[in-house]
Amino acid sequence: MAQVIGQAIDRIDGRAKVTGTAAYAADNRAERMVFGSIVTATIACGRVTGIETNAARRMPGVLLVMTHQNAPQQAPFQATADDRHARPKPQLASDKVEYFGQPVALVVAETAETARAAASAIVVTYEKTEGAFALESASATAKDSGKSPTGAPASNKVGDFDGAFAAAPVKVDAIYKTPYQSHAMMEPHASVASWQDGKLTVISSLQLVESAHKSIADTLKLAPDKVEVISEYVGGGFGGKLPVYGDAILAALAARELDRPVRVALTRQQMFHVTTHRPASIQRVRLAAERDGTLTAIAHESLAQSARADEFSEPIVMATRSLYAAPNRLTGQKIAALDLPVADSMRAPGEAIGLLSIEQAMDELAIRLDIDPIELRVKNEPKEDPEKKLPFSTRALVPCLQEGARRFGWDKRNAQPGQVRDGNWLLGMGVAAAIRGNFLRPAEAKVTMESERHAVVEMDMTDIGTGSYTVFAQIAAEGLDLPVENIKVKLGHSSYPDTPGSGGSFGASSCGAALHDACTKLKAKLAKGEGAQGLSATGSVKPGDEYKKYSQFAYGAHFAEVGVDQTTGEVRLRRMLGVFAAGRILNPKTARSQLIGGMVWGVGSALEEEAVVDPRIGAFITHDLVHYHVPVHADVPEVEAVLLDEFDPHANVLGSKGLGELGICGAGAAVANAVYNACAARVRDYPITLDKVLPALTRRQG
Repeated sequence: MAQVIGQAIDRIDGRAKVTGTAAYAADNRAERMVFGSIVTATIACGRVTGIETNAARRMPGVLLVMTHQNAPQQAPFQATADDRHARPKPQLASDKVEYFGQPVALVVAETAETARAAASAIVVTYEKTEGAFALESASATAKDSGKSPTGAPASNKVGDFDGAFAAAPVKVDAIYKTPYQSHAMMEPHASVASWQDGKLTVISSLQLVESAHKSIADTLKLAPDKVEVISEYVGGGFGGKLPVYGDAILAALAARELDRPVRVALTRQQMFHVTTHRPASIQRVRLAAERDGTLTAIAHESLAQSARADEFSEPIVMATRSLYAAPNRLTGQKIAALDLPVADSMRAPGEAIGLLSIEQAMDELAIRLDIDPIELRVKNEPKEDPEKKLPFSTRALVPCLQEGARRFGWDKRNAQPGQVRDGNWLLGMGVAAAIRGNFLRPAEAKVTMESERHAVVEMDMTDIGTGSYTVFAQIAAEGLDLPVENIKVKLGHSSYPDTPGSGGSFGASSCGAALHDACTKLKAKLAKGEGAQGLSATGSVKPGDEYKKYSQFAYGAHFAEVGVDQTTGEVRLRRMLGVFAAGRILNPKTARSQLIGGMVWGVGSALEEEAVVDPRIGAFITHDLVHYHVPVHADVPEVEAVLLDEFDPHANVLGSKGLGELGICGAGAAVANAVYNACAARVRDYPITLDKVLPALTRRQG
């Protein structure tokens, strides 16, 4: 049988998606289904003092108005838990308002239009209390963020940073700021809930089915076998669909009250408050070096927003601990509780914004040293993890930098800013390193022979647009010596074997390794001559000693060329290249697509994306896709992702690593460094908008 893993096979779910036959959550229909519309709070903190619902209740077709006054009892919210996404998420549980946009009522009607009209007729009055909304003013009340999701401490010291920094002949000490960001995935959040014989079924748009299953069951105080959660197709998640939100819980509550299926869908505007966001951050980076470029000290400290109602810490400084060698090191992160909507993970949490700072600081240091930025990074390549003192499972940062430089034409770069022109445009090139932790999570998978030549794969893993259906079909096909078209992959049901779901770039490797184990076991049964049809096997995987003995990361290098209009300060990406090493590539086509998507997001982080808080009311005023800008086709010309050949024997049995989030890591810093090379505008406050570039152009022209 020919090798299947590693082939650039087309997405097996592609036809269903482009023809519209793939049913996303809101596409599902049920007999007698009715529709819910959520009413959200218009204050950031305080309490509800009154809700006038009579006008809504009198509207023809309205079936239910639910508020904190009549909502069914639910389990209380838990501030801490081993799995933050599996906690109870009660809705309309009290009159307390903890953030702008919090659900305060639900209207259910025969049509979606009626439900929305009735929701707009509800009048809510509040007793408002003062809130804190500005991160810049919150440093005095900040606290250590606690351990990262991997168990690493918030702060760490190695050697004598203060002494080494003070004594260094060349140093950088800079403050970088990153804004709030919203996930802005294509598919809005939606849920369809129905009850039959005391069992609840929730079809929803989710990344983590098993966590959602537990969250919903616990919230409604149900036994797990009384709840089924289904999420077969997800139109993008990026971390924004890790938790369970009000749409799922409220749909379930209303469906039980009415004994009819209920669909609740968030509007695009509601998503900016009801769901989560990436927190804003203020980061200080200090680098000290000898005149030959040898780093003697590194410090990276951050302050980030956390919701007062639900604490979350983005691991902003963690990647810095393993990126470059230096004997004296200081890292730490703090969080400040603000009265804003809940912050949570967003694509490449930690690295995505941490590298925006450290990789721009490395560029600044290279300029002060008059050393090529690539040479500086290569010179400070560590032989082992600088803080864990463990060998790397694989380490291909330098090959990525070198191959990228060759392909991009880095040798043609003029190190002096503002020297290359194309008409009215000043041109510049920038580079940045990419690093992203590689993780393995416990997972299970089941494989069943439908016939002698056809098999079915089952697991509660999701496909959030990343190609899960395809790569799992490839793994099973190779493991069972069957054609890919003879493999049926069934995902996204909580009744299937448990997986960690889609998040953290651990999905394909974790679930793929469990599936490989299932296929190995099933093949052994077949080899013994056991009857094929109906024969099944369940496989599993969990992290072992390899994750204690080795420091595991995936790597990359980003190269960007930009043009800056010397009159207006407009920045345009002209071309971009990323070179990546992420273990064995399961499918080059789906991998390249993910990496390019991440790179495009990096461009948005550098130049456009910013969720702006109105400090008077604690609300995101950029709460739609008109005002919250993301890159469009005109913003993204030539972008290319190159994958280096690699196999990591310490990562998992497949030799693969996570890469879905690797593409965004460092991408924005490469753009920022290119802007400086073009026009000498060193913008440390992202995004890099015209008003921040123009002062440098004015100085230049003056």
